[in-house]
Amino acid sequence: MKDNAQNTAPVMTGFRWTICAMLFFATTVNYLDRQVLSLTWDEFIKPEFHWDESHYGTITAVFSFVYATCMLFAGRLIDWLGSKRGYLWAIGIWSAGACLHALCGIVTEHCVGLHSAAELAGATGDVVVVIATVSMYCFLAARCVLALGEAGNFPAAIKVTAEYFPKKDRAFATSIFNAGASIGALVAPLTIPLLAKACGWELAFIIIGILGFVWMGFWVFLYSAPAKSRHVNAQELAYIEQDNSTTEQASSAATQQEGKPMNFIQCFRYRQTWAFALGKFMTDGVWWFFLFWIPAYLNTQFGIKTSEGLGMALIFTLYAITMLSIYGGKLPTIIINRTGLNPYAARMKAMLVFAFFPLVVLLAQPLGTLSPWFPVVLIGIGTAAHQSWSANIFSTVSDMFPKSAVATVTGIGGMAGGLSSMLMQYGAGELFVYAGETNLTFMGFEGKPAGYFIIFCICAVAYLVGWCIMKALVPRYKPIVAD
Repeated sequence: MKDNAQNTAPVMTGFRWTICAMLFFATTVNYLDRQVLSLTWDEFIKPEFHWDESHYGTITAVFSFVYATCMLFAGRLIDWLGSKRGYLWAIGIWSAGACLHALCGIVTEHCVGLHSAAELAGATGDVVVVIATVSMYCFLAARCVLALGEAGNFPAAIKVTAEYFPKKDRAFATSIFNAGASIGALVAPLTIPLLAKACGWELAFIIIGILGFVWMGFWVFLYSAPAKSRHVNAQELAYIEQDNSTTEQASSAATQQEGKPMNFIQCFRYRQTWAFALGKFMTDGVWWFFLFWIPAYLNTQFGIKTSEGLGMALIFTLYAITMLSIYGGKLPTIIINRTGLNPYAARMKAMLVFAFFPLVVLLAQPLGTLSPWFPVVLIGIGTAAHQSWSANIFSTVSDMFPKSAVATVTGIGGMAGGLSSMLMQYGAGELFVYAGETNLTFMGFEGKPAGYFIIFCICAVAYLVGWCIMKALVPRYKPIVAD
């Protein structure tokens, strides 16, 4: 009878992984929408609107600033609205913003009194400045809407991860959905340049934007809190909530309960908030720089366009290497199982390992004189390390803060990361224009390649600096108990 009882015992459902898959697809769409401009501006948009790197740098910098500002409030809003409604609002807004980019050419034509893209591209004299300025502001408006919605993705995803996964699994779950960024960046060069070449850059924005509305339909029917979900049985719910039932974590059980969200002032009182925010500030700009500028780098330094076979192969290879980061979330679990360390200590050890890998980017420019494949592979190693770092730094929030504050604190860190990206994008755009005009020299390179070498050096050391700051602020695991 005992054997029969064991054989008929309910098997734990795995619906948490379905939710994780939804987060993965949302992040994939998020990065597809973000990548359309970077993959079309240099080859398709720049000639039509007479842009240079400073126009593009300004657009990406403003996007980063708006994204950073909205991140601060997006986390708070999602804690208030809840995961389901908050995510729906976020992806609905950013999908609409993505589609709005397609109208920028029409608005520019109307404002300057021209009637086609060919007339815009063929303009001369003072009207060129007007076209570049008007079109830049049109794209800025569309990017601001995109940033407003995209700011909600990571606060919502981290909040859902804290709801559906125990602490020991969160970094791995985060690395899975965070891999959507790499998949989005991987799929983008294989699709967007071809769409833009065949149908026009406007249609590329529209098609990618529509994907978000499709995702919303699935989210409406699939998501409920674990305790209320008809897809989660008692065994899976017990697994999800195991942190609240273990005696060794009894002292911090209160931190895992839903309650009144912390306000901003409360969050800023804790070193844990500052550690997360400064860790994001030091490193997020690196990822965004590679995301926004690598297509232009390949064209500037090697004359390789993203719509060509070699360009697509290089970008695909870079982000294929980045996909190795999916295993980055596993390292803390391995450390915990082997050493018994608490989640924060294990995560910091893992992050230190990942902080050393971006140093290989220092060799990107010297080896790039031999073949464009060398910088692509080395940068791919750096971006894989970033995504592994990112999965773990996000999880430090849910390690130490109550669930009711997770999205708020994630938003604060996202704001810091967005500000660093703003500085990186604007600084890079201005540096590349200056380097090209003055024939700047650095470490044997001249002109814009010298500018890229300077930025690569900053990217290479950012993670070690960020890790040292975090360790100094929070040397040991100390969970926050809400008042």
